[in-house]
Amino acid sequence: MYFMPASGVIDGGRPMLNSASPGFINKLRAAIRPDIARAATQADIEEPRGLFLGQAAAVLRPRTTFEVSSILTLCNQALVPVVPVGGGTGLVGGQVMPEGPVPVLISLESMTGIRDISIENNTMNVEAGAILADIHSAAEAAGRMFPLRLASEGSCRIGGNLATNAGGVNVLRYGNTRDLCLGLEAVLADGTVIGGMKRLRKDNTGYDMRHLMIGSEGTLGVITGAVLRLFPRPRARHTAFVAVPEPKAALALLLLLQDRLAGVITGFELIGKTGFDFLEETGFLLPSPLAGAGEWSVLIELEGGEELAQMLEAGLSEAMESRLVSDAVIAQNESQRQHFWNIRETIPQANKRIGSISSHDISVPVSEVPAFIQEARKQIPPIFRVNCFGHMGDGNLHYNIFPPKGKNRADYSSRRESLARIVFDIVAGFGGSFSAEHGIGRLKTADLARYGDAGKILAMQRIKTALDPNGILNPGAVLPTG
Repeated sequence: MYFMPASGVIDGGRPMLNSASPGFINKLRAAIRPDIARAATQADIEEPRGLFLGQAAAVLRPRTTFEVSSILTLCNQALVPVVPVGGGTGLVGGQVMPEGPVPVLISLESMTGIRDISIENNTMNVEAGAILADIHSAAEAAGRMFPLRLASEGSCRIGGNLATNAGGVNVLRYGNTRDLCLGLEAVLADGTVIGGMKRLRKDNTGYDMRHLMIGSEGTLGVITGAVLRLFPRPRARHTAFVAVPEPKAALALLLLLQDRLAGVITGFELIGKTGFDFLEETGFLLPSPLAGAGEWSVLIELEGGEELAQMLEAGLSEAMESRLVSDAVIAQNESQRQHFWNIRETIPQANKRIGSISSHDISVPVSEVPAFIQEARKQIPPIFRVNCFGHMGDGNLHYNIFPPKGKNRADYSSRRESLARIVFDIVAGFGGSFSAEHGIGRLKTADLARYGDAGKILAMQRIKTALDPNGILNPGAVLPTG
């Protein structure tokens, strides 16, 4: 036999899974293609922050949806676990399986094609292994734009972006990845192919399998292709960096600008002074564009015609008169605009160099952002430094807790869980989410059990059982029972 026989069942009557043996890998090679498998590297099995170290018998590299289907059919028959992987940039351990039977990884690194771009439909048909930066380049070459922007866009793959419903800096205007996908192709655990590569805005023909697969983190199926929404390239971008006295003033500024500039604000990023302190402390030469910046700043960006420049200036002048803004500078050229964004996008790198004790990607209703920040700072012990920044326009904040200056995060590792509990309890009290962008993975399954809606979790378990009765897809991710 090429695999160890199942020796029983686990909870719910699901059969026990088997490690992928060398014999099973050879069966895959014989049935599909001799070079279908390669050895796993350290990068394949390690989560970027080093929180999880996984295992893998091999990395499988299908070239077509048919090959994905063949792999899953054989794995399902042999009860071998499968972990789908994209670019490996996820931060909740969804792409690694540290314990249990040794799985195979299924990577779409050989399915990177951009099959079609339709200017008339504003769509792009892509394979799931396409790198996000390559999608941007293809869209721009066609005179269009794909608005999903992420720090990892040079290495993340669109299949992973869809599987985690990635967000980014343009959610305020364009939505999450879910909102940027018109059609989806995926393969279920038993090899069944769901073909949904239609370029339709309206299609009310039953259950929408697209939205079920998006955000499922590889636990319900393997995404193999997608039809993405494209947009006309903006005629101009107008970017401002402003100082505000407190988050409450930032919220008032957001509402003021939305009233006067409806539908054109693409970014509204809140940045705390600690972010600038960390940039300086870690050697990044990115000073604030504002002389004497205070405790809080906001990075604002609009997309539209040149007339918006005057409207933005008028809105900021009104905000200054109302004392919502103490200082402001509007980028006069692309170089200045890039400097503004480099500040925002380099703060996570500075955070990494400092080393956080406990990092959180949370969301609360936009109206509650100022109150959350105030309450969280009140409850976090004052010895700890907090770097709070993020997408205030959609209520998504990165709330990261660091050791005192000169200390190491390892000295406080025992405090990580208690600090996270403080933050998540406050988030729950404001009706928010403990995971705004990255999903559940393996890192947050216990948090889902603690803070999640019981009815929703039960429904998720039933959907998992219906679509993957043997539990081979990404066991241990999202739902603790796999």
